[in-house]
Amino acid sequence: MTARHKVLVIAEAANPEWVSVPLIGWSMASALRAVADVHIVTQIRNRDAFVRAGLVEGRDFTALDTEAVARPAYALAGLLRGGEGKGWTTLAAIASLTYPYFERAVWRQFGAAISAHRYDVVHRITPLTPTTGSSLAARCARAGVPFVLGPLNGGLPWPKQFSAERRQEKEWLSYVRSLYKLMPRRIATLSAASAILAGSRHTAREIPADFDGKLIYMPENGIDPERFAQPPAPPATTLLRMCFIGRLVPYKGPDMAIMAALPLLRAGRAHLDIIGDGPMRADLVGLVAREGVGEAVTFHGWVAHGAVQNVACRSSVFVFPSVREFGGGAVLEAMALGLAPVVVDYGGPGELLSDERGFAVPLASREAIVAGLSEILWDLAAAPDRVGAVGRAARAWAMSRLTWSAKANAMRDVYDWVTGRRSEKPCPY
Repeated sequence: MTARHKVLVIAEAANPEWVSVPLIGWSMASALRAVADVHIVTQIRNRDAFVRAGLVEGRDFTALDTEAVARPAYALAGLLRGGEGKGWTTLAAIASLTYPYFERAVWRQFGAAISAHRYDVVHRITPLTPTTGSSLAARCARAGVPFVLGPLNGGLPWPKQFSAERRQEKEWLSYVRSLYKLMPRRIATLSAASAILAGSRHTAREIPADFDGKLIYMPENGIDPERFAQPPAPPATTLLRMCFIGRLVPYKGPDMAIMAALPLLRAGRAHLDIIGDGPMRADLVGLVAREGVGEAVTFHGWVAHGAVQNVACRSSVFVFPSVREFGGGAVLEAMALGLAPVVVDYGGPGELLSDERGFAVPLASREAIVAGLSEILWDLAAAPDRVGAVGRAARAWAMSRLTWSAKANAMRDVYDWVTGRRSEKPCPY
């Protein structure tokens, strides 16, 4: 039997009790423990959650206290980003400026062990953004220890048709985000890495062609089967049950979901569950009231991540007309529940679908997207058997290819490749 790799996992953001990037960091790092001897290095703010999850500090993980830099930087980002849940590019920029302090702390504590080859691989999972370079990459290269970077994801351009939404999200820095490609540390990081994981096709295209030989596509998101164990309700023959899951903000398109469903809602042929909260909620409630479809739309508000499936499993269709999604985590989770996804073909959501496991409308104007969605929903309302078949295909694909355990197995192949146990570059997706 081949010995398990000894891997130092760098996951500055990793937390089983949070969502978004911290949950991805935790889920990937935790899943790797089944295929390798892993020690996780994270930030002190995640320590208590790690302990509550059953990990032992010192043996399973190390929590580094970098709050002297991280706390004031986060406070500054809060002032600059224009409101809670907005200005994500600003938040990423501030984090990129302060993150090197964390990596210096990693090297101070683990540099001797890396140089002594007590680890076969060093793998940086978070931060996900490709704008953040790594001093560890070059140090590992000099020590002769493979450095795996990623999955990297982010920077999907704002569609020109939705410039108003861009302003509403306070994404001022997104206009100059591409300047990060000129930063010397970016090329130095990519050059020193043994493998670069791209979490989306867009991010893969942003990596210079010189590094194609070490570039591997691996979607950033994954599925925990225990979180998505409930089967969906069988598609009804008379009522199309749909849901939207996400923040109620303009670029997520909850208003487009309602407008596209309106003809079916008015005809009494559909019901729409809105799961999530945000600044648009009052306007959306008003829209539903004005259109006279209040009984056909249910606003559930914010629902804890672990309880979302309890509501979503009542549906058979997931309507998600977001126009700027990097990885499409909500779409993947809906697929895992066996819902037939209906999305806009831009960014992560479109990459997850095929003709057999979902429906996508082209990125276009708001009016064109609504019209395209409406046509698909009418067709699905008339074909419940097709809804069920697509939902089953979506679930089968998600559960076979993108569970965290499946991704950990794929990552083991990457480790085999960078350490010379495998000659051919893996292409898991």
